[in-house]
Amino acid sequence: MLSVEIMQGLLIPFLGTTLGAACVMVAASIWSLLIPAMEGSAAMGKLAFVPAVVGFWVGTLFLLILDHLIPHLHMDAHEAEGPKCSLPKTAMLVLAVTLHNIPEGMAVGVVFAGWLAGNADITLSGALALSIGIAIQNFPEGAIISLPLRAEGMSKHKSFISGMLSGIVEPIGAILTILAATYVLPVLPYLLAFAAGAMIYVVVEELIPEMSAGEHSDIGVLTFALGFTLMMTLDVALG
Repeated sequence: MLSVEIMQGLLIPFLGTTLGAACVMVAASIWSLLIPAMEGSAAMGKLAFVPAVVGFWVGTLFLLILDHLIPHLHMDAHEAEGPKCSLPKTAMLVLAVTLHNIPEGMAVGVVFAGWLAGNADITLSGALALSIGIAIQNFPEGAIISLPLRAEGMSKHKSFISGMLSGIVEPIGAILTILAATYVLPVLPYLLAFAAGAMIYVVVEELIPEMSAGEHSDIGVLTFALGFTLMMTLDVALG
């Protein structure tokens, strides 16, 4: 049986894949979510940034709140986040990935709901590009869950099921969002930006080590979000 240390060494190539996938996630958040959100609010003129900024911040704070309400353990972390509980380490590893898969499922659902409704700002190719980008990013996430579980002695079958279940919230969230399209479309720009804010939160918190360092790791994430939305506001209002 391979030791945990050896498995961590073998996962280093996956880290490179994950860092590369972060670029895809940021690009998807901007071109597939934020830009359509602002284009859908073009009638507001110089204030077209408002739905994007509001939705972005609600999405960011939504993930921040979930981070504090749901017990979970990030890979290579020594202490779990969220409320204290007696859940085993393996369960909290799965919860960590599941938690951050929620906005990805919502993002896909919102985009496809907009496309199905005939929104001129959302194309099928753009919706598929978002799905592909998320799939690329999800590949190392599944491995990060299943391989360490196998290294700790869990059976191959259970390790596979655990990795798979960590992503089950994505299609469920997407389907529920599409089914609620009647209610989604009137606030589509806000929901697109909401998904973008939540996805950017995941990218920043998980893939920029300095953002997660120290006791008050939320400060780095929130500062990034503030700078991001400030530049977006200035670009639209002064552009």
